[in-house]
Amino acid sequence: MSTRQAPRARIRLTARGAIAAVFAATLVGHGLAGIAGSTALSGMSFIAGCLTAALLINRREMLSLVVAPPLVYFCATLLVEVVAAIGAPSMAQALGIGLFQAMSAGAPWLFVGSALVLAVTWRRGLVSNVRALREEVRASRSGGRTGGVPRPRQGEGGYAPEPEGYFEPRVYGRPRDRRTD
Repeated sequence: MSTRQAPRARIRLTARGAIAAVFAATLVGHGLAGIAGSTALSGMSFIAGCLTAALLINRREMLSLVVAPPLVYFCATLLVEVVAAIGAPSMAQALGIGLFQAMSAGAPWLFVGSALVLAVTWRRGLVSNVRALREEVRASRSGGRTGGVPRPRQGEGGYAPEPEGYFEPRVYGRPRDRRTD
């Protein structure tokens, strides 16, 4: 017998999948809160969705999840309030008051869920994602590998022609083997 254990298969979510999981958990929580009459169920399900998404997301896609919880919570709340306002005599008024009330009641849960996502992803390596983004932005500002954007030559009359090779296509990678049959 081998003393080694087989690596466990781990579920990893993409950024879209993690955001969709938070959205689904929030919608389920809003539904349960409507049935039970307690806003705490909505908030707790949002926090559970945030925690699950932060734990299961791929490390390289954490930056997208960190900024998403407020927008996800707002969209789920808006959807629930639009559905709730459909039968009202004044849909706009019912939507406005319902959305204001729901967002006000959910603000503490929204704050805790957003802070929880930030804390968990920070612990899992969010700093390296931010560092990689900074390096990417810095490289794009300096012109990438060329060391900067070349200044155009000044021709007669203030005319600046395009630099040579400006419209030449760039080829990435190696050419494919072409078979002739």
